[in-house]
Amino acid sequence: MRNKRLIIALLAAILFGLIAAFSVKQYLLNAQAYTRNLNDVVVAKVEIPVGSRIIPEQLTIAQVPANVTLDGAFTVVDGKLIGRVASMSISPREPITEGRLAPVGAAGGLSSVIPDGYRAMTVKVDDVVGVSGFIMPGTLVDIVVVITPPKSSGQEEMISKIVLQNIKVLASGQNIDKPKDSRETASIKAVTLQVTPEQAEKLALASSEGKLQLVMRNSVDQADEQTSGANKRSLLTGEHAMISPEPGKNDEQPKPAPTSNVRRSAPRPNRTVTETAKTSKVTTPTVARPSVEVIEGAKKKTVDFP
Repeated sequence: MRNKRLIIALLAAILFGLIAAFSVKQYLLNAQAYTRNLNDVVVAKVEIPVGSRIIPEQLTIAQVPANVTLDGAFTVVDGKLIGRVASMSISPREPITEGRLAPVGAAGGLSSVIPDGYRAMTVKVDDVVGVSGFIMPGTLVDIVVVITPPKSSGQEEMISKIVLQNIKVLASGQNIDKPKDSRETASIKAVTLQVTPEQAEKLALASSEGKLQLVMRNSVDQADEQTSGANKRSLLTGEHAMISPEPGKNDEQPKPAPTSNVRRSAPRPNRTVTETAKTSKVTTPTVARPSVEVIEGAKKKTVDFP
């Protein structure tokens, strides 16, 4: 009996040992397979500002699974990467890819972030025009000009009109990246806009002939809005109240607020004295009679006089 128990214990120990050995072997095989599927990728060691040249001290090597490696990523830190200009801000531990860099030979600074076919143009702003300092690099704006139409148009009143839409702000002041401190926006006196050559001509004429106003728009909203402009006559016609949409909702058109429909009933004709007498009920007022409170022993009662 004792030998039987010992044999069972030995068999159980051998079985658990085989299971453990198989599990360890499988784990080692998976670890080796995972290691073989890792690629060396160059990532940013610190934050790399937009428009700055990359130096070796800003880079490091990280291992990334092959199935999630970004296209255009660099695998070694060499001359193909050192000295390139970052066309956008690169955060720490973010892979360095060709799409985040300016073309080879591009100069650093603002010129490195201007796309092909576009120009950078600076306009003067103040707290009102610059939307109280909320205009920062990367913001999309519309440009409104308040101008007097030419005499040949037949209009002598000033008119406000959106002349450019969906214009990207490249720089605010001398910063081509978003400021880390909100107090930096207080000293901004000019913004640099990304425009096409045709848009640059319109913007130059609008800034010299009229007064500019920047209108901030949602970065997701890319719709084209065609307006007829506003003058004194259209200004005094009033405007319907619109329901303010909740943040994050993209409604196609703002919906007008519901108006209260008050129905006014027509005045009723005056009734004649005869009709009033027939329909009205005559109520005679009740006259209070004098009364005396009488106490008889433990009882109390009230006696009314006729």
